[in-house]
Amino acid sequence: MQVTFLGTGAAMPSGRRSQTGLLLDADDDSLLVDCGSGVLNALARTETGYEGVSTVLLTHHHLDHVADLLPLVKARWLAGAEHLEVVGPQGTKDLIDGLLDVHEYLDGRLDLRVREVVAESFSLAGFDVDARETRHSMYCLAYRFTHDDGPAFTFSADSEAFAGLANFADGSAVLAHDCSFPDDVDVSGHPTPSQVGETLAESGVEVGRVYLTHLYPHTEGRHEEMLASVKTHYDGDVRFARDGLAVEVE
Repeated sequence: MQVTFLGTGAAMPSGRRSQTGLLLDADDDSLLVDCGSGVLNALARTETGYEGVSTVLLTHHHLDHVADLLPLVKARWLAGAEHLEVVGPQGTKDLIDGLLDVHEYLDGRLDLRVREVVAESFSLAGFDVDARETRHSMYCLAYRFTHDDGPAFTFSADSEAFAGLANFADGSAVLAHDCSFPDDVDVSGHPTPSQVGETLAESGVEVGRVYLTHLYPHTEGRHEEMLASVKTHYDGDVRFARDGLAVEVE
């Protein structure tokens, strides 16, 4: 499995990072996870492209995770694609219906299928997926992905760091974890690097590599400081994600 970080930013633009989006590729299977602003352009720069992704999995419905969803619908329609499946937590159908109410000329242009999931296990676009609820200001799901019984990739989505989420990622080859702000920012619904490090260390989980993502502009120029803060508590392999980074999950 290859994971490409299409967008590693958050709701406040930095000029250097698109909002949240991940592309998972394995053999002939592809899956887009979240579709924030800028993700469609980033997807167009990949070999898979928006023509090659017929399934989108949403973690939650905050704007920085869904802003390019309708532009994706239009791009696929103009490219001659015939269908798109959008999967996400409860309320995803209402989200899509509301978007199409505003831009009704797109309604019916694609065979648009919507599926809602809860914290359970399911199969999607050739991937086996486990989901669990996170701790965020809106109902949000973290996902753990495998393909053909290969190594696991876990995406924390937007969430505070807590033991249940760390345990959910246990045994993953790669974990992409929210780390929105440095330690000196008082925030809820997202973790600081100290909180990420403390939680991973105290839970005792084994993870091959951790990528910090969902980065607000507050983190720019402070990466070394933030990594040092994580490593004060956790001695694993921790790195910062960046837009365009492609990682082999192995």
